[in-house]
Amino acid sequence: MEAAAASTEITVLGWSVVLLLAQIILQAVSIYDLGPYLLGPRDDNRQSGNIVAGRLKRALENLLETYPAFVALALALALTGKTGGMAATGAWLWLAARVVYVPLYAFGVPAVRTLAWVVSIVGILMMLARLMT
Repeated sequence: MEAAAASTEITVLGWSVVLLLAQIILQAVSIYDLGPYLLGPRDDNRQSGNIVAGRLKRALENLLETYPAFVALALALALTGKTGGMAATGAWLWLAARVVYVPLYAFGVPAVRTLAWVVSIVGILMMLARLMT
């Protein structure tokens, strides 16, 4: 019995986990200035003085705002057999825009960062449109 090939949307979902983990690791590494504080319970809620650390934290929080919708859509498209075409393009668009978003935010690039976010939303809307048709 031969296993079925994963849809593009499921493949992109796998890569999205790589992005998520990369952003978590980047953000964690960027707060090195907190030193031993990081080993404790962090009760006093210290913040890193590193400006890039703050940006990476906000970039991660921004990813987490749309990530549940992306995951739900990728799985729903796979379960309903509505993968491919516009949905696959939307999934890749979402992922590419999210990857581009991270360095843009980290380096403080204002308008282009917002454009990358808009492109990621367009990708999600493309996936949603395919699911609803």
